[in-house]
Amino acid sequence: MYLIVIAWMYVVLMMSVAEATSSNGSLPGALVTLVLYGVGPVTLVVYLMGAPARNKAIKKREADARARHTASAGQRAGAAAVSVVDPDAGGHAPGGGETIAREAGIAPMGKES
Repeated sequence: MYLIVIAWMYVVLMMSVAEATSSNGSLPGALVTLVLYGVGPVTLVVYLMGAPARNKAIKKREADARARHTASAGQRAGAAAVSVVDPDAGGHAPGGGETIAREAGIAPMGKES
């Protein structure tokens, strides 16, 4: 595809040079020729020809995101299943805050040690 674009831009450049150097031509006419015959159409063609590749990239990103979401949901479900089977699987001490306070040497509320 890029070979055709390069060849067309070469043809348009030569048309612009011919316009600028001819006895009836002018530099603004050459610039208009370059823009209207070259840059504008080539930009449009490259954009339109790249659409399938952009769509494929978007679908691939969406599929990857969907796979990551499914994997993380599976891990969360697996972690929930483990915590249902073994309630003390967390990193906390069994017995709650009272045990932690007793180990830290903090007296329970309303009592002195």
